[in-house]
Amino acid sequence: MTAEQRPGGTDPSRGSKDVYGAVAVKAAGDLRKAGKASGEDVDDSRGSRLKRLRQIVGVLRRYDLFRGVTPDKLCNMLQALGPTFVKAGQILSMRSEILPQSYCDALAKLRTHANPMPYQTVLDTLESEYSRPIDEVFSSIDRHPLGSASLAQVHHATLVTGEDVAVKVQRPGAREMMAQDIEIMRSVMKWASRLLGAWQVVDLQGVVEEIWASFRSETDFLEETRSLQEFREFTASYRYMDCPRVYPRWCTRRVVVMDYVRGIPLGHTGELEAEGYDLQEIGTKLVDNYSAQILDEGFFHADPHPGNIIVRDGKIVLIDLGMTGRLTSRMRSLLRGMIFALAKGDSVELENSLLSLARLKKSTGGVDRAALLNDIDDIVDGFGTIDLAELDIGQFVMSLFQMVERNGLELPGSVTLVARALVTLEGTLTRFIPDVNMLEVIERHVKSSENIRDVARKETVSLTTEGLRATHGLFGSLADSKTAMRQLTRGQLKVNAELVHPQGAVQQLSYIVDRLTMAIIIAGLFVGSSIVYYARIQPVIFGIPVVGMMGYVVAFVLGVWIVIDILHKNHLLKKRAKRRR
Repeated sequence: MTAEQRPGGTDPSRGSKDVYGAVAVKAAGDLRKAGKASGEDVDDSRGSRLKRLRQIVGVLRRYDLFRGVTPDKLCNMLQALGPTFVKAGQILSMRSEILPQSYCDALAKLRTHANPMPYQTVLDTLESEYSRPIDEVFSSIDRHPLGSASLAQVHHATLVTGEDVAVKVQRPGAREMMAQDIEIMRSVMKWASRLLGAWQVVDLQGVVEEIWASFRSETDFLEETRSLQEFREFTASYRYMDCPRVYPRWCTRRVVVMDYVRGIPLGHTGELEAEGYDLQEIGTKLVDNYSAQILDEGFFHADPHPGNIIVRDGKIVLIDLGMTGRLTSRMRSLLRGMIFALAKGDSVELENSLLSLARLKKSTGGVDRAALLNDIDDIVDGFGTIDLAELDIGQFVMSLFQMVERNGLELPGSVTLVARALVTLEGTLTRFIPDVNMLEVIERHVKSSENIRDVARKETVSLTTEGLRATHGLFGSLADSKTAMRQLTRGQLKVNAELVHPQGAVQQLSYIVDRLTMAIIIAGLFVGSSIVYYARIQPVIFGIPVVGMMGYVVAFVLGVWIVIDILHKNHLLKKRAKRRR
């Protein structure tokens, strides 16, 4: 068989801008200190890493990133950089809140339009994995690939036993190159994090580690085999969902063999409508099933882009389970609580659920609950009052992640994967089935999935928990009261008070004390004058003691003065209030 020529690499061009050389020097210095990437089978020599770094810098020089990037230029540059950067481009293609739509449309080509592997390379890889001639496994393998992605390529084939299958073959060296790229990215992001400091909106190192975790699962095809088997069991209970059957005997770490699915891709809406399918029904069922995957089952397909969804015989078939996620029952319960809290506009409940779900960063001393609640109020005000049909899930997720990062918290990787899957699904539906409102379907699913028994059990648990907290709080208060009383009897109790506006408060207190003192004096004068009057103390004029008369006059004058002063102060306060308005 004649081998096709694979596109060659990109040699670094000389004489380009110094900025690229500076990046290379800095990253190379960090790479000299870097260790082997988490136990992967890669060439860990310093020369190998520096060679790969020179390749990356050479591509950046060739495309001259700093002179501007068009959508097509960015797409071609990521392809030239290799599978790791193609994967990053695939993720960005569904993130319209980060990149303009024209860039997202161009990057979407990276999902199914990667440069194909030569046919002979596919055969050589299969023979190497099976350690036997290909014709002992397959009676035929289609020469032209069904799809070619950054990590693997899929061919239609027929087993010697007659089954019609799709064979997914990993690109030779892709796993090793991606591991090496991530090691380089670790060093670059560590340097970038120090450079950005407080201006860093996203945890760059955390993003790289998330890509690393995703990469490890995606490049181990045995894990994908297990996911296909488990997901097929899950879809068996749904009449409108399906998943390809897998053939474990012929699956290895770099090869997956599954049923070949003939059908209409979700993106071909014209063909679907011509076959009599209702697009809104397809979208609604797809979102409802995703709700069940995430909130009920805790095992979900994490990459629902159009190329992974096929409609066949009235069923929605999800293929390519290279990226999946799992959620514990506790995480699912907290996510439901966050959905309801956002729908009700309950910031306090949303904060409690978020704090239970997130974890504190090691570098953070603690969480400022007041600041966090203010940020959550902003999110609730910004998104909770928007009609579901107008809510941009991508923008909401980005705002939530930025708020979490700003408050020194971090979400578990599985929750981040859920958010990414929902954003990807929203992008898929918005482009091909725009009439389906994803959040309304999810909310209906959450409400319908909770029967009376579940609600009663949840309320019982909630009341029991709150009762225990209240009991502990009561006994704690009694213990604190006992301590306070002991200190009070010994003269050891001190009270510290902090005034928010000390100068104004002291001045107001001074006015109150002055008026109270004057009132006491006036009352004393009236009482004393009355005593003098009844005692008939000399001298007396017109039957009234002179001393008593003087006391009455002074008390009257002071009383009138206090009334006038009070009225005058109130008038000034009203004038100030009007000026402020």
